[in-house]
Amino acid sequence: MNHLHACPQCDALHTDVDLQAGESAVCGQCASVLDKASSLTVSGWLALVLGAIILFLSANIAPVVHITLQGHRISPNFPEAIALSWQQGHHSLAIMGGLLGVVFPLLMLLYRLWALLVIRSGRLPLDFSLGLRVLGILQHWSLVPVVFLAMIVALVKFAGLAQVTPAYGLWAYAVLMLVYTSASRLSVQKLWNMAAEKGMVIASAPMSSDDFIGCSACGLVQTPDEDAPCLRCNATLHKRKPDMQNRAWAFLITAMLLYVPANILPIMVLTTPMGSSAHTILGGVIELWESGSADLALIVFTASIVVPFTKFVALVVLLCGAHRWKGRVVQRQRTRIYELVEFIGQWSMLDVFVVLLLGAMGNFPGLSQIIPGSAALSFGLVVVLTMLSALSFDPRVGWDARTAQQRSVKAIRENSDLKVE
Repeated sequence: MNHLHACPQCDALHTDVDLQAGESAVCGQCASVLDKASSLTVSGWLALVLGAIILFLSANIAPVVHITLQGHRISPNFPEAIALSWQQGHHSLAIMGGLLGVVFPLLMLLYRLWALLVIRSGRLPLDFSLGLRVLGILQHWSLVPVVFLAMIVALVKFAGLAQVTPAYGLWAYAVLMLVYTSASRLSVQKLWNMAAEKGMVIASAPMSSDDFIGCSACGLVQTPDEDAPCLRCNATLHKRKPDMQNRAWAFLITAMLLYVPANILPIMVLTTPMGSSAHTILGGVIELWESGSADLALIVFTASIVVPFTKFVALVVLLCGAHRWKGRVVQRQRTRIYELVEFIGQWSMLDVFVVLLLGAMGNFPGLSQIIPGSAALSFGLVVVLTMLSALSFDPRVGWDARTAQQRSVKAIRENSDLKVE
């Protein structure tokens, strides 16, 4: 019996495609990637995730940098930057940075490790489905690569003020970013597939009609039954995300309103014996450019100015045209826009992490102090709200008319050299 899969981007129904390592299954309707084959076994994934956990703990315990200013030396790490922000009274900013940069990434790795150990043991605990649903939420809010890039930007910014020497924590973070990104390929859907292959959960459900619903939590395709939960993971089933338009617009409009003070107000304040100076987001970009770091200035400008504005425009276009766009080519373009918004969403948090790190690097009482400005929290909320708006949007709504006419679509197997049906 072929197992069925509903594309999460357009809801087209597919059967299994046999994949070799390095190949991908692509939706035949919207061209979204459905699955990527890996040569790693459960034991291989376990080794990768365990290595990521060890690197994560090492990178967050060890100092990121050694800074010497007028005979005084400090060696901060990222958790210390979070703690310092809390001590300075910026509680909301500290909580935001701590959750997105430390707590959520660690929890995501631990949940993956737990799920792999469960699958290897062959014994299914009662909370397995709940654990994977939590993992599905965490994967959107774990920003390890953004933290690493923020460290590089903060080091370059502070290099002109004091003697800066990269420490072990920075190199550990560099390796962590590579291993963490590889471990992130272990999606919730892959874990469900692994459990199904070992007979721990059902791999398919009986289909009694042409009407179907794909569970957004575990991917199981089943016949919808009024008020009945998913047959595999017990999650609540929705044909489409409930109240999509209202929730997505509410998050987006609030983010747009906060974007104004985020760019006008200072994002950080530098205090020295010579006085205090306030710095805005755009001012920081100009300083990087004038100091000769044009490449980093371009990165910060893109992450802090271009990316948020692009997300605003893209989300407005998607929400306004959700039910109006017609034609397969146009709908595919719309799907690519949504995938772009999902991909770039987290990178705008760069400036918030930079400010937190600079606060720890510049903490020399009596000599210098860098304090987060009021724009830091506003900008962080802009990022979170636009991500919530994107997560509230349902890309399948634009495909409803076409998918209703074409229920069965053949998936495509592709690698770097070929693409065949």
